[in-house]
Amino acid sequence: MTNRMWGGRFAGTPSEIMEEINASIAFDQRFFAQDIAGSKAHCAMLAETGIISAEDAAEITGGLDRIQRDMEAGAFTFSRALEDIHMNIEARLAELIGPAAGRLHTARSRNDQVATDFRLYVRDTVDHLDEQLAGLQRALAKKAAAHADTIMPGFTHLQTAQPVTFGHHCLAYVEMAARDRGRFADARRRMNESPLGAAALAGTSFPIDRDMTARTLGFDAPMRNSLDAVSARDFVLETLATAAIAATHLSRFAEELVIWSSAQFRFVRLSDRFTTGSSIMPQKRNPDAAELVRAKAGRVIGALATLMVVMKGLPLAYSKDMQEDKEPAFDALDTLSLAIAAMTGMVEDMEPDREAMRAAAAHGFSTATDLADWLVRVLGLPFREAHHVTGSLVSRAEQAGIDLKDLPLAAMQEVEPRITDDVFSVLSVEASVASRESLGGTAPDNVRREAERWLKALKG
Repeated sequence: MTNRMWGGRFAGTPSEIMEEINASIAFDQRFFAQDIAGSKAHCAMLAETGIISAEDAAEITGGLDRIQRDMEAGAFTFSRALEDIHMNIEARLAELIGPAAGRLHTARSRNDQVATDFRLYVRDTVDHLDEQLAGLQRALAKKAAAHADTIMPGFTHLQTAQPVTFGHHCLAYVEMAARDRGRFADARRRMNESPLGAAALAGTSFPIDRDMTARTLGFDAPMRNSLDAVSARDFVLETLATAAIAATHLSRFAEELVIWSSAQFRFVRLSDRFTTGSSIMPQKRNPDAAELVRAKAGRVIGALATLMVVMKGLPLAYSKDMQEDKEPAFDALDTLSLAIAAMTGMVEDMEPDREAMRAAAAHGFSTATDLADWLVRVLGLPFREAHHVTGSLVSRAEQAGIDLKDLPLAAMQEVEPRITDDVFSVLSVEASVASRESLGGTAPDNVRREAERWLKALKG
């Protein structure tokens, strides 16, 4: 039979293929709480403005409450024939309270209804992701405080560059997560306008109060153009763009954990909680959680690309193409949430190997910049000349198979006669990190202050 919610225009029934491609209930049923909240707000407004009676409104609200309890208990049977969450709820409401259920859809459309549901859902999800990212920041800041003076090599081009502290490295990701949270907050602020009341695309002739429904649902205001209200999906695009950046940050850290936990580095150890073994090689401890976080960034980035392609050619206002906005968004946001949880767990779990890190930092001529700075500061050389002198000294040390700190003073003086034995005071990795006291530098005291500042800020 035809769908009685919209079938008056049609004499025949849709084919099985049409039903298969058209139905969205398999995935949009997760909107049920948002859909019911929107319907209750709309119902209260209809009663307040006299569009429906208080008696009908009471029946509708009671029926919606019962449906929500059944859905929360897993006792609701969803029907593919009814296509989506909106029709499933409306049909069940009609079974429960009779003809009064039909009054609920006065002055609205599924177009503004789904736009409202989706904004509410994404807004709720952004709030959850913000809490998760704050938790990741706390875990990183605690690790930074505990390892403010744990020395490791800092890299550029994955080549040893200068000594840094492990705590300083952790705080870099605290800053990245802070920007991720800021982008989510920006996206939340822009999405927090209500489409409800835009109806199909042109508004409605009923005397509705859109400010009332917006306030009830926690929106800052109603959207001011009905065409835009039902067709805009930039709030999802912006959220997915932010999610993609956050996932990229997680992936970069995951890559470092994979490298650091390898036998060639041994900088950190992850416990059995976040590693797996091999079915054939008993010695293996694989950082699978980190590898999966690294890979899952591709799913989040892919979701953004998917929705961009869906939306790029759509004329105003609503098109059924927009049904394809939900599955990639759901998957991306679920994936990011899992990745944040996994990364937070690994940060709390990982144990840095101080000796291995310090030994690696001491090799690779990592204090060469400190030598160049000493030549500028003490001997007054222009930096470019100091850079050249230092390069010559590094070359000599490399040829001798020793580090800079082990190069004899006499050998240094063959390149620059004015060098004194005071130069050795800057060639240890400890001296190097301690000297980096500028704002944002890796000095242990800096790291402790920053870690404490973040931990204090994240308590609020």
